Amino acid sequence: MKLSTSKTELQTALQKLSKATPARSTLPILSCVLFKVDEVKTVLRSTDLEITIIVELPASIEETGSAAIPLQTLLEITNELPDGRITIAVSEQHKVELITETGIYDLMGKPAEEFPALPDIDGRKAIGVSGEVFKSIIEVTKFAVSKDELKPALTGVFFHFGEDDLTAVATDGHRLVRYIWKEYQPGEFTGDIIVPRKFLNLFNLFVTTDEPVQLWMGENHLTAAIGSNMLFTRVIDERFPDYESVIPSDNDKVLTVDREAMLGAVRRVSIFSNKSTNQIALQLSEKGTKITTEDPEKASKAQEELPAKYVGDDLTIGYNATYLRDILSHIQDPTVIVKLKTPISAALFYPEKPVENSDITMLLMPIRLND
Repeated sequence: MKLSTSKTELQTALQKLSKATPARSTLPILSCVLFKVDEVKTVLRSTDLEITIIVELPASIEETGSAAIPLQTLLEITNELPDGRITIAVSEQHKVELITETGIYDLMGKPAEEFPALPDIDGRKAIGVSGEVFKSIIEVTKFAVSKDELKPALTGVFFHFGEDDLTAVATDGHRLVRYIWKEYQPGEFTGDIIVPRKFLNLFNLFVTTDEPVQLWMGENHLTAAIGSNMLFTRVIDERFPDYESVIPSDNDKVLTVDREAMLGAVRRVSIFSNKSTNQIALQLSEKGTKITTEDPEKASKAQEELPAKYVGDDLTIGYNATYLRDILSHIQDPTVIVKLKTPISAALFYPEKPVENSDITMLLMPIRLND
């Protein structure tokens, strides 16, 4: 196998491919990138067995073939090389030679046959959602995905592809986001899947231009074609909890507040909160709204008046400031509506004017205040 390409093209491809290379693995072959060179094109592939990335590399082909080359070493030397051409030649004994303007570098590759096969995607069905919409849904929901590996169903975003709408839900047990897209034109696939957080992060990293995006669902893999790049991921084979039952329908106290003003107040006041609980309190009445905190251990406290409109009985409710900040940061509207019930029940957060054709609900559980 022999090809030549530019330093910039190779560097860009390897940086993308490194996202699916495990830091540690019992399978040494997974630390490699697979080169497949035929008469027409050069295709590079990496995988951690959960996610697979395929990138097309613009290259001049001198000899066809395939080889697995250690990705980290290749990326490190490419990063250090000046701009120019790089020739990669691999012998039948898997010896890899990098020929550049600055020198020649040798390393050992591995047989291409050892590299894991592509996921089986026979019978896959097209999903009728644009890359732009899918990306915006991910941006609003993924912050609420759980990092607790003991609850695998919560470590991804749940998608329901219906006949006339698309619903996405993420929750970690403390907060929940439900995003309903109403302008959905169903493709061949309808049903429910849970997409892992790592794939969602990668998808948004890859979708940076107006390149066409197509999604497909196979038996247990989701595939995304983004321009000339391909992403594959296993979906999470677990049952997502009944999220509808935890979204209250009788919250009768309503707070209307400027998002930036509340976010700023939460950030400032939380500096003085207890670092282990991050606890702040909202004191709500029709006379005024305050955000307060107190940490007896450090003898620190803070309070701010918040310009807001509140309708309902007086209420004092505690929150983890980090979770509240996350919710406010992901509402894409200058004005936030908060619906509450009691100091121990979930509050609902909405944008006053949601994005056209969307319905976004965010839920936050309170924490008990120290007396």
